[in-house]
Amino acid sequence: MELTFEKPAMRLLENEHRYLSYLAGEWHPIALRLEEEADLRVARVLTGTLREKLEQFLIPLKKHTDKEEEHFFPTLGGYIGFDQGPLVGIQEEHREIEGYIGHFLHRTEGNPQELTLEEIRLAARDAGEAFEVLTVNQVKEETVLFPMAEARILPKQMLKLYERMNTMIV
Repeated sequence: MELTFEKPAMRLLENEHRYLSYLAGEWHPIALRLEEEADLRVARVLTGTLREKLEQFLIPLKKHTDKEEEHFFPTLGGYIGFDQGPLVGIQEEHREIEGYIGHFLHRTEGNPQELTLEEIRLAARDAGEAFEVLTVNQVKEETVLFPMAEARILPKQMLKLYERMNTMIV
């Protein structure tokens, strides 16, 4: 997939979105299958797999959202404000994503062999919700925040922003 943005700081965040989407593409189909799986044995195995993938996903996700909240949002907020508008909603979505994944991990703690189909389905719905919020969040950032940043942040500040954010999320 071709990158859309011109400024290196926005391209970096956009590229991280692509990577996170790729990783989510590995676990989301498992969550969807678990919502419908009728075989308890298979569901328990898939729950263990989904749990591993979500635990691994949390690492780059947290690094990415921390990067946005510590560097990008404060810089953009200097131009558009912090108290209302898109930054408030986007940050809330970050908490929702982490919350849904955390809820899944809490529901599936311990031995997956002890979970019922209903417990597995409820946990899988949390993972599915995390995916939905993640997808919407990335679309909002790429259609609202990133273009706004490219248009409003001064070139010198944009360069400093890139230098601060140019770290690995893996």
